[in-house]
Amino acid sequence: MKAKISQLFDFVSNMGWRYILFRTGYTLGTRIGWLKRRFPPAFPTLENISLAYWREETPLFFFAGKTIPGLTPTPSDCLQQNFREIREGEFTFFSHLKYRVEEGAAGWHTNPDTGYKYDITKHWTEIADLSKEAGDIKFVWEKARFSFLYDVIRYDYHYGEDCSAFVLGQIESFIDHNPLNFGPHYKCSQETSLRVMNWTFALYYYRDSKWLTEELFRKIMQSIYGQLHHVYQNINFSRITVRNNHAITETLMLYLSGLLFPFLPDTQKWSQNGKRWFEEEIAYQIYEDGTFLQFSMNYHRVVIQLLTWGLRLAELHGQRFNPVVYERASQSLRFLDACTDPVTGELPNYGANDGALFFRMTDDDYRVYTSQLNDLRAVLQGKVTRAEESVHWYGIAAVETEAVYREGIHSFTRGGYYVAQEDTIKTFIRCGAYQDRPSQSDNLHLDLWVDGINYLWDTGSYKYNTEDHLLNYFNGVAGHNTVGVAGQDQMLKGRRFIWFYWVKKTRGRWESGQLENTLLFEGQIKAFRHLGGITHKRTVFKPTQELEWTVKDELEGKGDKIAHQFWHINPAVEHLVEISSTDAYGQKLKPVREIQSYSRYYGTRMDSIRLTFQTQTTGFKTVIKITPPIISKP
Repeated sequence: MKAKISQLFDFVSNMGWRYILFRTGYTLGTRIGWLKRRFPPAFPTLENISLAYWREETPLFFFAGKTIPGLTPTPSDCLQQNFREIREGEFTFFSHLKYRVEEGAAGWHTNPDTGYKYDITKHWTEIADLSKEAGDIKFVWEKARFSFLYDVIRYDYHYGEDCSAFVLGQIESFIDHNPLNFGPHYKCSQETSLRVMNWTFALYYYRDSKWLTEELFRKIMQSIYGQLHHVYQNINFSRITVRNNHAITETLMLYLSGLLFPFLPDTQKWSQNGKRWFEEEIAYQIYEDGTFLQFSMNYHRVVIQLLTWGLRLAELHGQRFNPVVYERASQSLRFLDACTDPVTGELPNYGANDGALFFRMTDDDYRVYTSQLNDLRAVLQGKVTRAEESVHWYGIAAVETEAVYREGIHSFTRGGYYVAQEDTIKTFIRCGAYQDRPSQSDNLHLDLWVDGINYLWDTGSYKYNTEDHLLNYFNGVAGHNTVGVAGQDQMLKGRRFIWFYWVKKTRGRWESGQLENTLLFEGQIKAFRHLGGITHKRTVFKPTQELEWTVKDELEGKGDKIAHQFWHINPAVEHLVEISSTDAYGQKLKPVREIQSYSRYYGTRMDSIRLTFQTQTTGFKTVIKITPPIISKP
């Protein structure tokens, strides 16, 4: 009982009374049916909406019709394959998994991972988003985001084949089989916002299609109005209880509603409030050093893409955001550029990763961030690091090409990231305190990259709704290159996305030049409060340009509890990695080698090698050596 009370006080202290009171009222409103009344199944038919008028007075967008300035049609095998799969009913989920989806109602309402079919007669407030029987609700949401439209539209452009009947037919099918505010597709306002954004992209591209009839146009506008109304009425849930990329997506969509749909009722009010809220979310969620409060590389990319939409469309409409938006966007680029592997364009598989890539406008693999970073760079600076197809889809016909300088050491103290880049050698360390909700217990994790290969890696996050042992592994110290004590994480795991006893006190710094040709990182966290409080100090010493790291872990206050040090090795290069460790007294430790799991993409697992050292002493001294493969030259 004492532990439960302690956790309750910790939760209230972390989340704040505003969150507690709103969430309590929201839950009560759901149970008594108040929310159900706020979100009706239909609205009166909109009048004075004409396809002819819209075509004549189309609000400015990235493009209008199938003319994309500066973009030369360039067919590719990848694009052709993706299009063929979509037309045959096979869709890519979370940027990697392939699922065959039925046409019609069953396809929109069935989770292809479990076969569970949602009840479309239930109001969205009656739909459970966490259910063992239904499985992960993201699987039924994925197609209904309509991100697959980008592959179809790009195929249309590069191959010169008119796909408008298929695209518009998919939109109409969703409308016909998903009555407003009923079923799973209105459970999350971010999903609704993304759907409207992606429909908008398609409408502008196919604005002159013969398949876009007056009747269909009115049907789509009626649906968009209802969905925008839903987002506006439910916006405080994201702004108060979620406050992450969901809130940024939804407030941006509300802002864009007035720019793109000025002829719909209420959009001017929604747009004015949405702009203010969007500015507030960017200022709050992106820290001064460019790091992001979700502590996730992929979710930061989500925000990068949303910023690209918002800044570009505001520019086209002659509007400006508060200066803080441009400042945080620029700082985000600086942070993500520093974390990017210069060989592959990938970033560490760090933080929560649900496979989200809302607006895919190149053939790049999901793990490659280059085009999305360049899109925002083009909007902010008129520059890119390489020629990109995607910038043209944003209506930018010409940009300069300029390399990004990544060499040296980088400290992002507000977010808690420390990166050293020596040519193609990257040392990435996480050491940060939490003032906002953590998603994983992974402090002092170490990621190593050489010549584009991720030798020691973060295992990913797999799924948000799966067996407890998998959630604990992927989200905790056991799935990261750090240290656990007595089988426990640095913080105490609660239900779903809740952690108790956040790490509040940390210290980290790079030192270079103290010794000739060396790098030295010193980090410290105060953690394990549920075990009485333990201080973990990690020092990483590295001769520059050499592939050897000496890692010293010191644990103060752990008593006689057993500590475990974990190292996750890319199995493709295990034979090139040598890791040895001694305890605090210099006694050599023997590792336990296990085949564990690595999740490169959401919902997938592959083998990963984990070495685990353990000691009852106060720490470890570990030497990591990498021998790069010998590549014979022709």
